[in-house]
Amino acid sequence: MPAADVALDRTLAALADPARRRVIELLLDGPKPAGELAQAQGLSAPAMSRHLRVLRTRGLVAAERGDPVDSRLHIYRLRRGPFKRLRSWLDDIEDYWQDQLSAFKAHAERGARGRRT
Repeated sequence: MPAADVALDRTLAALADPARRRVIELLLDGPKPAGELAQAQGLSAPAMSRHLRVLRTRGLVAAERGDPVDSRLHIYRLRRGPFKRLRSWLDDIEDYWQDQLSAFKAHAERGARGRRT
């Protein structure tokens, strides 16, 4: 399997969990600390930490130190790369269906013309 497909599989697997998709949605508004993400979902800190670890290892989010005094505080933000690959794959699927619909339309129009004569 090509490396790009493995990366896409890992992205899709990470996004299969509703809590992780919600993290992505929350980060669309901008970077946030883990505690804020956990609170927004009503999750414990350890549960959120597990979700963030999956998102981080899949490259979907990045963590940066948010406080120079407290190295445990991290701010999370979205990373573009995996989403670009996902968008590209979805565009390929959309192109396929557009081609199928165009072919069906042409077939239906040929059939309609044949019935009129």
